[in-house]
Amino acid sequence: MSIEIENESAVKVDLDAVLGLAQSALAQLHIDSAADIEILLVDEAPMESYHLDWMEESGATDVLSQPIDMLRPGKPGAITAPGHLGLIVLCPQVAARQAETAGHSFMHEVFILTAHSILHLLGYDHAEPDDEREMFALQEQIVRNFASEGQAL
Repeated sequence: MSIEIENESAVKVDLDAVLGLAQSALAQLHIDSAADIEILLVDEAPMESYHLDWMEESGATDVLSQPIDMLRPGKPGAITAPGHLGLIVLCPQVAARQAETAGHSFMHEVFILTAHSILHLLGYDHAEPDDEREMFALQEQIVRNFASEGQAL
């Protein structure tokens, strides 16, 4: 599995921990080990540009997902075909504000956003209430499982 991660933001982020969460999430979702994903951390100004380009919405947002090969999650014993999942763009400054509001650590918020984006890359959405419940429960499960592997939240 190839996970490229780059921090172009001014915020120090534990990239090894983000990489670990991404690897754990992809394994939990039964994604082929030959699949790849890109994660880019950017400051608010570039994030606002991505937000305008991708969603036609102004202002910086927390995280955006750009699916490429439209892969879907596998199942135990039936992993996905290999491919390029896509690009995740995450804004640490927005994540920090959200973490403070939610009352948990910055890295916990980064883990939630990374799991959330991976689910978007795999076709999950939260436009409808039932879909939102399913997606948010799954992202929390991914983060909990990662924490049970020894990662502090």
